[in-house]
Amino acid sequence: MQGVFKRLYQIGDFWGGLAAMLVALPASIAFGVTVYAAISPSHAALGALAGIVGATIIGLLASLLGGTERLISAPCAPAAALLSAFAIQFLGEGVSAGNVILMLLMLGILAGLFQVLFGFVGLGRLIKYIPYPVVSGYMTGVGLIIIGSQVPALLGVTGNSTWYQVLLAPHLWDWRAMAVGGASILAMTLGSMWTRAVPGTILAIIAGLLTYFGLAIQDASLLQLTDNALLIGPLGVSGDGYFTSITGRWHELGDLRLAQIASLTGSALTLAVLLSIDTLKTCVVVDQMTRTQHNPNRELIAQGIANVASSSVGGIPGAGTMGATMVNLSSGAQTRASGLIEGISALIFALVLSSFIAWIPFAALAGILLVVGVRMIDRAPLRFIESSATVLDFGVVVAVVIVALTVGLLAASGVGVAMAIILFLREQIGGSVVRHKFYVNQMSSNCYRPERETRILESKGEQAVIFELQGSLFFGTTQQLFGQLDAEIKSRNFIILDMKRVQSVDVTAAHLLSQIRDALAERGALLLLSSVREHSSNNRNLREFLAQTGVTENPETVRLFDELDSAIEWVEDRLLGERETLIVEPETPLQLQEMELFKNRKDETLADLESRLVTRVYGVGEVIYSRGEQGNAIYLIRRGLVKVFLPLGAGHERHVGTYGRGDFFGGLAFLDGRPRGDDALAEVETEVFVLSSEQFHSISEEHKRLALTLLGALSHSLALRLRRADKEMAMLQEY
Repeated sequence: MQGVFKRLYQIGDFWGGLAAMLVALPASIAFGVTVYAAISPSHAALGALAGIVGATIIGLLASLLGGTERLISAPCAPAAALLSAFAIQFLGEGVSAGNVILMLLMLGILAGLFQVLFGFVGLGRLIKYIPYPVVSGYMTGVGLIIIGSQVPALLGVTGNSTWYQVLLAPHLWDWRAMAVGGASILAMTLGSMWTRAVPGTILAIIAGLLTYFGLAIQDASLLQLTDNALLIGPLGVSGDGYFTSITGRWHELGDLRLAQIASLTGSALTLAVLLSIDTLKTCVVVDQMTRTQHNPNRELIAQGIANVASSSVGGIPGAGTMGATMVNLSSGAQTRASGLIEGISALIFALVLSSFIAWIPFAALAGILLVVGVRMIDRAPLRFIESSATVLDFGVVVAVVIVALTVGLLAASGVGVAMAIILFLREQIGGSVVRHKFYVNQMSSNCYRPERETRILESKGEQAVIFELQGSLFFGTTQQLFGQLDAEIKSRNFIILDMKRVQSVDVTAAHLLSQIRDALAERGALLLLSSVREHSSNNRNLREFLAQTGVTENPETVRLFDELDSAIEWVEDRLLGERETLIVEPETPLQLQEMELFKNRKDETLADLESRLVTRVYGVGEVIYSRGEQGNAIYLIRRGLVKVFLPLGAGHERHVGTYGRGDFFGGLAFLDGRPRGDDALAEVETEVFVLSSEQFHSISEEHKRLALTLLGALSHSLALRLRRADKEMAMLQEY
């Protein structure tokens, strides 16, 4: 059975690679002709050869070294558009045609080296975060450049005239080229309606050839291959001539000066980023369709090596191409072997059919690229105009397109990223960094206190204010934060900043925190920071960062707490006038009559109750009860401190209550008899009275009033706790 599946995979890879080649090879030839025809029409055949070399080398190496199954890599439209634009720019600067070719080769080599560098330093995962408006504008700009570069060839005009110059000179148009190009455009756009078995590029070339030879019946001069401005012409790739034309490029590379190569760095970086985006975008689509996961950094390294190799032997650089990859997928390909088959078959077809390729009209290739350019134009951003919330994003798209067409693609990418950063800052500044604001008499800690202390905290609680912060604290949000804190700094004794939801802090924000700290210290007030992350989203240790920037260097003016509840509890202790160290001397165990639950009860009744109680002592950190245990007892604390935690799953838990001397805990399970829902641990050495449900039922038969009193006291305390919880939950929902 495994052998059957293996054969099916091999068959699928073979047909997938072959079908992908039928898409990639004609397009690669078209792209190569586009680039070299921009230098001069006489270089068109050299451009076709460069496209063939690129389809072969990139197809083989990218599939061999990359890790994305079914991905087909070949020369692509963005590379053709950029190289054409650069060729025109170099010619405009007076560079000779020979040196322009050499500089284009070096441009491809440098771009490939940049891609390898991207992969090694791990930028593969970052490139995909380039903002959509920038990518959209960039691709639209490239599409328009492709369209503009193909207008002369589509109209049969030779030379270095621009598209608008050609459009304004109809006397230069060749109706024969227009007919061939029009037929190719129709076949490319309408071909999918007729059949899906044959790729649109193949249909377009066939339609262009049929139209051309149909015209040749009436005009015998069209049957001449040499000196025919409408055709690619002889490639010179048969036999030894093919390899000679490739290896000959190596000797020409040494003619470039170091200064010329250095001047290409910016352009090469632009090309590398664009090719990387094109590849990774295709990989993401493949992942979605095949439920796989590609390795972006490995893929960038593979694509970079392939582009270096291709450009070194005279080929056009490329990327993972969407069209050929989709054909590969739909034809049954399963593995990277399909890419190897595509590369090998491209070489074989080029050798065997080089004479046929020479008869392909320029106008047919121009028609194909014109359709490709139109399809690259992203129309989705037009919807951004409909809403004021996205109209600025549309402005980014338009700005990138305009700069790409008027200045250059490198400048367009810089302008786009700069504008996207401005939009990001606008969003960050527009949102509030303060999530909630409370006073301590509105949001108390989980430490349960007697009613007397609760009333004190209610009256003194406005001395301490709590700010729950969120998002990023950086130079764009510091003034907003200071504006909300300013009034409190002048009047409160304690300011608590909860930083649980703070993702990052920059130096400007750290400086502001230092100013807040110093302003409070001048009045003898304190700044408290809680939940400061040690592992933030940008892998920065915020605790360490605040220490390095001097914010937390003096514990007398600023204090750090692991969680907000601990900070609130510490403030409550200060408001109640307790000492800095809560337990300085060993506590004296409370007697039953000293506990608030049993005040004003008769001694003889309490003596009877005390005889039913069990006294237990728990060491530091010892578990008193655990989640899931049967709740058949209530605990009365004689001395010590108990903390209760609620398990949240996945090894996490939340502190939900702290109980001290004179408090009780475990009341809910004691009342309803259900299993415990939380864990209770002794924070310090703790001594408790334990009243089991059996003993309670026994004493209730003899002292009904005592039982009712006990139940009433429990209900009263639980009701107070529930009322406080309801109030805090309502406030959280309100804010």
